[in-house]
Amino acid sequence: MAIVVKNMLDAKGRDVVTVSPDKSLLQVAGILHERKIGALVVTGVDGRIAGIFTERDMVRALAEKGAAILDQPVSSVMTVNVQTCREETTVNALMEMMSSGRFRHVPVEDGGRLNGIISIGDVVKSRIREVELEAEEIKAYIAG
Repeated sequence: MAIVVKNMLDAKGRDVVTVSPDKSLLQVAGILHERKIGALVVTGVDGRIAGIFTERDMVRALAEKGAAILDQPVSSVMTVNVQTCREETTVNALMEMMSSGRFRHVPVEDGGRLNGIISIGDVVKSRIREVELEAEEIKAYIAG
């Protein structure tokens, strides 16, 4: 049976750190640091996904604009074309999406509403669990 995003969310939880588009980059950097996370989702008043902001976005903004960018709203540098997945998305499909898009965080949505977020670390943990289970099944089969 293929592992799907729902299985990962059930195991890790569905909490997602979100901010409004008007938060300054300095405030957002503080949130990333405080929460020990690499990405957060930017949501509009209606709770829908407006963008995603990652550590990579911060590095790019600082390199291009300098420290003055820290006073600007996160909406000025966030990624707006957010790749999302659904709870039914398989781990293999998610890995392909992350690899081809070269990103490490994928918000999970249902009907435009944020349902969770999956990181590359979550995918790796899931694959390790899957391989361990397969190994145990093979051992049990061989042992009779």
